[in-house]
Amino acid sequence: MSLVRAIVKNPWSSVQDGLLLASVMLVASLLTLEYDLFNFGAQLSASQHRITLAEAIFLTVLLALCIFAFVIRRLREERHDVVRRVVTNNQIRELRGMALQDPLTGLPNRRALITALKSAMASVAASGRKHAFFMIDLNDFKRVNDLRGHAIGDRVLQVAAERFRTVTRPSDFLARLGGDEFAVLSYDVDRDAAYTIGQRFIETLESEIQVGGNSYDIGASIGAALIPVDGATAEEIIHNSDLAMYRAKSQEGTSLAFFEPAAGHSRQIA
Repeated sequence: MSLVRAIVKNPWSSVQDGLLLASVMLVASLLTLEYDLFNFGAQLSASQHRITLAEAIFLTVLLALCIFAFVIRRLREERHDVVRRVVTNNQIRELRGMALQDPLTGLPNRRALITALKSAMASVAASGRKHAFFMIDLNDFKRVNDLRGHAIGDRVLQVAAERFRTVTRPSDFLARLGGDEFAVLSYDVDRDAAYTIGQRFIETLESEIQVGGNSYDIGASIGAALIPVDGATAEEIIHNSDLAMYRAKSQEGTSLAFFEPAAGHSRQIA
């Protein structure tokens, strides 16, 4: 079947090989039978001419070699097609992975986070599960970029991302949204558990970040929204956690704030 697929996928080269095979057999027949090309028809009808055993063996071997070469070429092309498909599929997967990954930190990016958040929102009604969504904005990060440059700033972001990764539960979804903003989707948590998770992110930035021989005191403002209490769509959850984060940012130092839907604003927690 693989030979048939190879022939079907490569019809033009198969026709070329067929014509080449026919030409080779015709020339071999003419030379073997020692016919003059211009008197081929007349001599072919001569009853006294007979093909010898050696000539028959030679023609059979030649035909077998031509058929063997034809089959090998078709199978080789089939293997090449398979390899090309595998390479193409791998490249597509890599490109898709790159499209969903932040190149600086290696974390999922905004697009991947929104996809995960929408999926979580869709499953809430059927399962009755509760989740929490955190927006994290690093404090005083702009000062690092302004004083030390973007190269140092990038290293600070990488260290912060690694610290967040160490305190994130295996089931949670940590992402970098861009700039100095991160987000976390924590599955199957109530308000108390969400508060505990938020405190972990605060604590992981209590010690200074060491980069390039200098120390940087980087805090964070964290806004939290509960799912599905604080929004029926992914857009609402992001918006409300963003409001909570800006409320936390208005306070001095590192703080965590939960969105309060009844009051239409966030409430500072720590």
